[in-house]
Amino acid sequence: MSRPDRRGWPRRLWSAYRLRWKRRELLWRAIRSGRALSPVRDRTAAIRKGDILAFVCLRNEAERLPEFLAHYRALGVGHFLVVDNDSDDGSDRLLAGQPDVSLWRTGASYRAARFGMDWLGALLFRHGHGHWCVTVDADELLVYPGHDTRDLAALTAHLDARGIRGMGALMLDLFPEGPLDRPAEGTVLQQLPFFDPGPYRCQVMQPRRNRWVQGGTRERVFFADRPQRAPTLNKLPLIRWHRSHVYVNSTHSMLPPRMNDLWDGPGDPRLSGVLLHSKFLPSIAARSAEELRRRQHFADPDAYAGYHHALTQAPVLWHEGALRYEGWRQMVDLGLMGQGDWMAEGGPKTRKPLPNIA
Repeated sequence: MSRPDRRGWPRRLWSAYRLRWKRRELLWRAIRSGRALSPVRDRTAAIRKGDILAFVCLRNEAERLPEFLAHYRALGVGHFLVVDNDSDDGSDRLLAGQPDVSLWRTGASYRAARFGMDWLGALLFRHGHGHWCVTVDADELLVYPGHDTRDLAALTAHLDARGIRGMGALMLDLFPEGPLDRPAEGTVLQQLPFFDPGPYRCQVMQPRRNRWVQGGTRERVFFADRPQRAPTLNKLPLIRWHRSHVYVNSTHSMLPPRMNDLWDGPGDPRLSGVLLHSKFLPSIAARSAEELRRRQHFADPDAYAGYHHALTQAPVLWHEGALRYEGWRQMVDLGLMGQGDWMAEGGPKTRKPLPNIA
């Protein structure tokens, strides 16, 4: 019998020790950051055992919120826990009037709060333990195989039965055919019907084992000369939360490291989803001009000033290789999401109608 390879074990031990301390540091940081949150409407007493919860940090998302809330309600989210970062477009008033929303407000720095993850970390620690939690941005609509007939309760029951603690997803940029500032009406997919089917690439980053997926639309248009700067597209939006968990870099990576092994990016056949990303609605030019002033969305804002300036010019993102979004089966066929044995097992159907999102 061969002996286990013990070479390098001191380095592995030291790395594990450092990651444990990093996780504790981020948890304490999140708990402290919770003090910056002022409750506007705290309805968390209504949360029931087994409810699927959604956690969101946003600013000025009134144009997206009606469709966002309808989408996740239809998927089976029981309660929304939202941090409003000083909105002035009525987002806070809209949310405060929703009976299934608990709302907190803060005027503190989004960038200093690790792009809102410290605030959401405080709410996840306080309210998420033991629940399946969806952590997304207001411009992300989660879809997965069979989402039009089987809700999140069925999906999470499937994952629970297999001892799987979460599901990864690709953030898929959607865009229109014409200039980004051309007025449009309708749902997200009516306004932004196109996407890039690839190429996408994935690396495993040590020591956290987090995946790093890049490629797609924004790299093609804005970062072709420096692809290493292109946005990270992999996310872990659906997790059975434990109070020992913490997001490290947005929802792109987590601790403990084993959580990052849930998904290997496009081409992984395991059950996964796609986050339909509506960043490029007609308001993007004005939003980008504001971001050039606020400097809140990147650790090094100067390095991305050119990107935001390009968006203020409302470029055309469409090209001949773009595809029109046709639904989850198309995503599976393209390898952008996997289905594992999820669709093969039959399973319960969702009784209430789901959003008309193809």
